[in-house]
Amino acid sequence: MAVAAPDTIAALASAAGQAGVAVIRLSGPDVPAIVTALTGRLPAPRHAALAGFLDEHGQAIDRGLVLYFPAPASFTGEHVAELHGHGSPVLVDLLLARLVALGARLAGPGEFSQRAFLNDKLSLDQAEAIADAIAATSAVTARAAVRSLEGVFARDVDALVAELTALRVYTEAAIDFPDEEDVDFLGDGQILGRLDAIAARLADLRAAAGQGAGFRDGLRVVILGAPNVGKSSLLNRLSRRDSAIVTAIAGTTRDVLTEQLSIDGLPLTLVDTAGLRETDDPVEAEGVRRARAEIAGADRVLLVIDDTAGVTANDAALLTELAPAAGVTLIANKIDLSTNAPGACAIDGHTAVRVSAKSGAGFDALAAHLKALAGVDDQAEPVFVARRRHLAALDEAGVCLTTARQRLTVDAAGDLVAEELRLAQNALGAITGRVTSDDLLGEIFSSFCIGK
Repeated sequence: MAVAAPDTIAALASAAGQAGVAVIRLSGPDVPAIVTALTGRLPAPRHAALAGFLDEHGQAIDRGLVLYFPAPASFTGEHVAELHGHGSPVLVDLLLARLVALGARLAGPGEFSQRAFLNDKLSLDQAEAIADAIAATSAVTARAAVRSLEGVFARDVDALVAELTALRVYTEAAIDFPDEEDVDFLGDGQILGRLDAIAARLADLRAAAGQGAGFRDGLRVVILGAPNVGKSSLLNRLSRRDSAIVTAIAGTTRDVLTEQLSIDGLPLTLVDTAGLRETDDPVEAEGVRRARAEIAGADRVLLVIDDTAGVTANDAALLTELAPAAGVTLIANKIDLSTNAPGACAIDGHTAVRVSAKSGAGFDALAAHLKALAGVDDQAEPVFVARRRHLAALDEAGVCLTTARQRLTVDAAGDLVAEELRLAQNALGAITGRVTSDDLLGEIFSSFCIGK
């Protein structure tokens, strides 16, 4: 799928702002000419050379190292150069302006990685893993992203695609030679056995991807409940700092408070909200409106109740209201007063965890519950990182295999089996980019930082 780029791009590849060193990257057909004009010579490939970066009058803009990587042995598959200069924003701007004057243009978000993908240097999931490695919020997700970048996920997907291809060939042969003497290709068990083996491997890959996606995406959790049941105390205990004001006065929390934290490597966004109640206070009423709006984007709602009172009529009404919108876990707070045992339990048929935000009792069980909701195995680290689109593609492939099994065992329709296998193959191909659309590429790479 190698594509020759018509132009040369340039961008700051290191972090913006003052630093000891700034790295500017170029990629495209004009790199040799631009580097020669900028420094006076083209250095030997893959050897760092000290050079002055010169303006149009031959005066030095800066002085630093130049590295040149001729096509196709480069990150993007094109001619690539890196300029390592001093980390002054002023010098960086002057140098980028000089590169533009010499014929480059400023790169858009993710454009270097996109060119690497288009030139078969990376699969699509590997390109995404670059962004995931940069954005990693824990050592666990960073290691998983690096393994994805090394091709662990892509190799597993490609192996499944190869097995599907081989099974399609066998199935289509059965369709082409239905009258072969003494051979019932569709009914001899070969296709069914191989189909079940592929489905089992796909299920294992889906489980591993779910683990990786859980660590990458984490959970967005909204804390709801009646006033003064301990929502803000729960937030403070989980975030290990006094993020929210806690008083005995109902209605203290007037706005939505958001905290980013990590539980054993699992990213967690906690949203504390105003107590849901009818109020004539316009400020508190706006807080209640925002709390209800947060529910729509939540992965889980923690409905905090007072364990000394149990599920009140107001709590029951909230549970009824929340049921269609999001999964709900009851957090029975104040067990230091109720004397109930901490930990996971069921209350009135609802999933619940009993805790004390005051003493911290039960919070280990709450952490384990949140990790389980994210699909995170407490005993294992993700083998690779995955995104929700990857999970959707794996699920789609699984549905196709289930349908193919039905077409084989119930309908004995070989042509329909082959079609479902093709659809499963296409779904898996969308993960690595073997089958994709320009719209999807634009959506993925636009989320990258500039310079990658």
